[in-house]
Amino acid sequence: MGKLLSGRASSLGLATATVVVTALTIWLTLGLYEQREGDQRRQDIMAAARQSALNFTSLDYRHYDRDSANVLAGATGDFKKQFAAQTDQLTELVAQNKSVSEGQILEAGIVRSGANSARVLVVADSKVTNTAVPQGEARTYRLQLDLVHRDGRWLTSDVEFVG
Repeated sequence: MGKLLSGRASSLGLATATVVVTALTIWLTLGLYEQREGDQRRQDIMAAARQSALNFTSLDYRHYDRDSANVLAGATGDFKKQFAAQTDQLTELVAQNKSVSEGQILEAGIVRSGANSARVLVVADSKVTNTAVPQGEARTYRLQLDLVHRDGRWLTSDVEFVG
């Protein structure tokens, strides 16, 4: 009878160990999946914010229709409405001044993010030429972008210049 109890104890111990190892494997796999999903979400937010800031700081009076369309393509909400409402006036202004701005993103970082919204700070440089400064002038922008997740994309809902 001692062998029978010893065999049952071994089987029970093996079964318990198998259950524990399986549960631990599932828990670790889910943790890795959530981490990868979170990393991908952060990368998507950063890519959208960088592109939006680049579009916002890059314009050429010779292609302003295309440049403003790029800004609007990554925009939503009040920001999109305000930018669209000013497009005609801005088109005229950049054409009169022969404005060209070549943006470059220097740094960006997520301030906060949730499932469907994020705030990103972006530092961008831009070389600006126009009729007043034909040789060009360097400008640095610090932008705060609010983004929302809509239809599988991160879109800019607000842009503020911050000090």
